[in-house]
Amino acid sequence: MIVTVTPNPSLDRTLHLPRLRPGEVNRATSTMTEPSGKGVNVALALHGAGHATRAVLPVGGSVGAEIVSALQVFGLDMIGVPVCGAVRSNVTLVEADGRSTKVNEPGPHLSADEVDALCAAAVAQGGDWVVWAGSLPAGFAPQRLAAAVGEARTAGRRVAVDASGPALAAVLAADRAGLPHLIKPNVDELADVVDRPMATLADVVTAARALTERGVDTVLVSLGGDGAVLVTATLALHGAAPVERVVNTVGAGDALLAGYLAAWQEKPTDALASALRFGATAVEHQGTLIGLPDPQRPVSIGPVRGDLRLG
Repeated sequence: MIVTVTPNPSLDRTLHLPRLRPGEVNRATSTMTEPSGKGVNVALALHGAGHATRAVLPVGGSVGAEIVSALQVFGLDMIGVPVCGAVRSNVTLVEADGRSTKVNEPGPHLSADEVDALCAAAVAQGGDWVVWAGSLPAGFAPQRLAAAVGEARTAGRRVAVDASGPALAAVLAADRAGLPHLIKPNVDELADVVDRPMATLADVVTAARALTERGVDTVLVSLGGDGAVLVTATLALHGAAPVERVVNTVGAGDALLAGYLAAWQEKPTDALASALRFGATAVEHQGTLIGLPDPQRPVSIGPVRGDLRLG
């Protein structure tokens, strides 16, 4: 089982419109409301594909109650940790060409006791993996996330982290025994954490390998339309999967991570292929529950061509 933890979940309202025109009245052609947050998205993608997963998240206010209700409708196994603050709502504007604009609320302020309860719940569920994913709400210090990663490792769990900025920096500042086994930055997040620009695949591999040399087992870097790169101490692979029609890119990186975790015990090429199929399937869907990706969906995977430019 894979346990996901979403420190700052949300209720996402997605509005589809032909084109976003700032400063003007925009009329949506359709809307969708669903529970979200990176860890929730990973769990929903795994659940939709039939993999055992459990989502842990703080729950507070009317929006929190609505998220719980929605996850129950999906049939997702979840643990809600009560908090006094109100969980946030977010708005995503998706244009006809797939470009997305997000407006995210800040979320609740968690007390120290509430943060500790969330971290304890993450470890208490058992399972093979604990996945910490998404932004940290106020009151949840980056150093506490780093400690939570260490706590999960001490409990014998494998740990994945999909975070950015100070949260990711704090996690990577731990000693080797407290580092996550897997991180999944996008290319901008990777550039930020190593403080250097990413222009080519060679740049991505160099940056990712610096992290594996610190002690991270696996770095899975999402590259948007350029696919993904998988780097360990002994290999560097680049892969891509064709997409017939881009509907919504929000959550594609979460689906990529879900796909990798769904096949983490297989060969690296197979795990990366699974990740790419999940991610490509996600961008062709409006919502987060994508179902089982086609195992025959074509993907291309091979050694990294260092001179290949991004974008």
